[in-house]
Amino acid sequence: MINIGVLGVGHLGKIHLNCIRKIDEFNLVGFYDTDPERVKLIEQEFGIKGYNSVSELVDAVDVVDIVTPTVSHYSCACEAIRKKKHVFIEKPIVTTPEEAMDLINLATEANVKVQVGHVERFNPAFLAAQPSINDPMFVETHRLALFNPRGTDVPVVLDLMIHDIDIVLSVIKSDVKNVHASGVNVVSDTPDIANARIEFENGAVANLTASRLSLKNMRKTRIFQRDAYITVDFLEKVTEIVRMEEIDNMPEDPMAMVIDLGNGKKMKRISFEKPVVENINAIVEELKSFKNSIVHNTVPPVSIHDGYHALKVAHMVMEKINASLSNVEVPLQ
Repeated sequence: MINIGVLGVGHLGKIHLNCIRKIDEFNLVGFYDTDPERVKLIEQEFGIKGYNSVSELVDAVDVVDIVTPTVSHYSCACEAIRKKKHVFIEKPIVTTPEEAMDLINLATEANVKVQVGHVERFNPAFLAAQPSINDPMFVETHRLALFNPRGTDVPVVLDLMIHDIDIVLSVIKSDVKNVHASGVNVVSDTPDIANARIEFENGAVANLTASRLSLKNMRKTRIFQRDAYITVDFLEKVTEIVRMEEIDNMPEDPMAMVIDLGNGKKMKRISFEKPVVENINAIVEELKSFKNSIVHNTVPPVSIHDGYHALKVAHMVMEKINASLSNVEVPLQ
């Protein structure tokens, strides 16, 4: 059994408590939270101990699950890693790329596992699409949410867009070449709506839009690659694939969809696929994968380096947004 404790049991932290209890190999020891009333409620509901400090909880476990506000991720993770505890840390990994690099160095020295909670990697719709994703050259994402004051302590780029930044970086295997971005503050002190165009060294392009002021929720990604178009609806858990296959002769099926390119080129037949999407809990799956990386001594599927790269690109986007708001040119770092 692996003893695990949770730091922060707000809305998401409570979900983590429930998910951890579904994983047999984890022994949920307890939690820490700064709100005394919440501590009492969680102790009663879950029948587990609320510890008096971060240090006390860290000392009592093998694994620390950090679900606190982003501003405290760095201090909590540093303490856990220095005590040679494995760490699962919610996205964004920390506040700045510099802090993330510090954690990388600490984790390497301590020889512990660190996984970042980019949960959309474990969304069943994305998992169903992955076998068909092959060298995409254009990706378009829309992540729109109804207004919720709970997320306005950070810019929309770190609150919402970073999910899609991580997905894009996971499917486009190339270094970032350039970033263009714009955004606007509407009701918050930081941007509530943002758009970014990320250009890669291999010629691929990703266009990302995020808003927390939408009239409806939307989490869709469209992936374009040679002879295929893939859509992933992260919200509705639906994946659709449109393929084009070269053919020599017109198919006998009168309902077949065929494109005749002319000029002596081969015809292309269009086919539609709708892969089976499993009914799984993405948070349970990501926590299971972290447990497996500890048990089998493998690199976590969303590593500390992945968290760093997603945060670094997110900061590039925010710098470009700030520059566009102030009309100042910011070079790519």
